[in-house]
Amino acid sequence: MTDVQLIGLAVVILAGVFQGSFMLPSKWMGGWAWENYWLVFAAAAYLICPWVLAMATIPDLLGVYRDVSAGVVLRVLLFGVGWGIGAVTFGLGVEAIGLALGFAVILGVAATSGTLIPLLVRPPSDFTTAQGVVTASSLAVMLLGVVVCSFAGRWKEGAPAATSRRTSYRVGLAICVMSGLLSACGNLGFAFGEEIYRRAAGPDVPEYLAPNALWPLLTPPLFLCNAGYALYLMRRDGTARNYRDPRSLRNVGFGALMGVLWMAGMALYGIGADRLGRLGPSLGWAILMSSMVLVANALGVLTGEWRSSPGWARRRLAAGLALLLVAIAGLGYANSLQRDDGGSGVGSASGADG
Repeated sequence: MTDVQLIGLAVVILAGVFQGSFMLPSKWMGGWAWENYWLVFAAAAYLICPWVLAMATIPDLLGVYRDVSAGVVLRVLLFGVGWGIGAVTFGLGVEAIGLALGFAVILGVAATSGTLIPLLVRPPSDFTTAQGVVTASSLAVMLLGVVVCSFAGRWKEGAPAATSRRTSYRVGLAICVMSGLLSACGNLGFAFGEEIYRRAAGPDVPEYLAPNALWPLLTPPLFLCNAGYALYLMRRDGTARNYRDPRSLRNVGFGALMGVLWMAGMALYGIGADRLGRLGPSLGWAILMSSMVLVANALGVLTGEWRSSPGWARRRLAAGLALLLVAIAGLGYANSLQRDDGGSGVGSASGADG
């Protein structure tokens, strides 16, 4: 693996640290329902941060959009809608079965589908048999790790905390699987929106910052889906009054922090995936998802989610996390096997050039 690819791998893992921890501030909120803080988070993560980041790094952002074909913009927006529905169900799934287990199931499914679809639809011409074998094996190990983590969480079915949740464990698990499938649309929008960040790259925009031009188009559908559902819940349950709680100002700060952490992770993913080369948006996505699961589970354990769990559940969780670490190592090795085609970058980041 080249130095550039090693840097890309490190940046993608760092992105996973940010993405895996973005839900943590929700544990410190009081007096708010899920829909209250999710609306604040959605505004920060999906509206404010993407535009601030793009405007700060892409001098002629609107000019880039004018030059892109309408078909590409529509495709990115459609992927954003799917991603938005996945984000809504993400929050509900994590609330139903917990931070650690919810992240494991959702991101394991998202990693697999988000990795395989770009490879199957637009396979790179220099993708070797060895890479295919290692990638498939690593994804299999990743899925096994997710299954083991899911079995570890079965103790939650009889846990006292489970009775206070809005949904049962089994329903929450199903929501998480659906969320994982839809959340893969985020990577598909990145992989198939290559024309946008290719046009953004130029003398004033380094190639590794060019993907920032994509987020303002990909994330607004996420805001509409998430904000619409949050407002519906507030109207149905009368929880809008929670904003009058004395702790609301602090909660707004925590919700905004969630948004900043989320966007920081996605921005770093764009940079790291570019550095990984032609397979960045496929293998990089799986590495991102795996590192997010590890970080989220570590935070879940540190914040006491598993304090009352039986010993067998903790052992299974540890085994599942170990499998995810093996999967990350395997995916990194698969990326190192790609042939040296003279460089990486925006021009080859989608995994195919035609």
